[in-house]
Amino acid sequence: MEHKLPALPYSESALEPHMSTETLQYHHGKHHKAYVEKLNKLIKGTKYEYMSLEEIILSAEGPLFNNAAQHWNHTFFWQCLTPDAGQPSAKFKAMIEKRWKTIDEFKEAFAKSAGENFGSGWTWLVEDKPGHLDIINTQNADTPKTKGLKAILAVDVWEHAYYIDYRNARPNYLNAFWSLVNWDFVEKNLQ
Repeated sequence: MEHKLPALPYSESALEPHMSTETLQYHHGKHHKAYVEKLNKLIKGTKYEYMSLEEIILSAEGPLFNNAAQHWNHTFFWQCLTPDAGQPSAKFKAMIEKRWKTIDEFKEAFAKSAGENFGSGWTWLVEDKPGHLDIINTQNADTPKTKGLKAILAVDVWEHAYYIDYRNARPNYLNAFWSLVNWDFVEKNLQ
């Protein structure tokens, strides 16, 4: 089965001024595309050729795992973003407030975790058991799937995600991230 680069769920310019067209052209059009191309080369003629992306992630190692997981992570990340961020629903807000007291405290905890995520990786809001949310960091291509956790929200903290727009100021990127969160997608992940 050939894996494909999914189209962005918005135009390349839709996330401006928080995320530039140039960033999306490089991040989606070059980085993510390269993971998909490498994945397809690595699976050709192997037992992984007919596996789903999730099956590959849960059974592969090394470069195959890295490219498959980065493809999954990025596909998930693009859906976490929208030009029409809005606000979380009352139901989701109540879940957040049960764990972090306020939405602002959740955002602070999430941004702190993402800011302290050393090197290249991802920061995730996950459901670790029904109705219980947590924030975790993963390194490089790792994903909550390998830990048996359900991904709810992700932010990419690899430098290629923000360097064009924010240079080395990851905190500024994380601050802008909240203006782009697709709360509808986040809440659907809890169902």
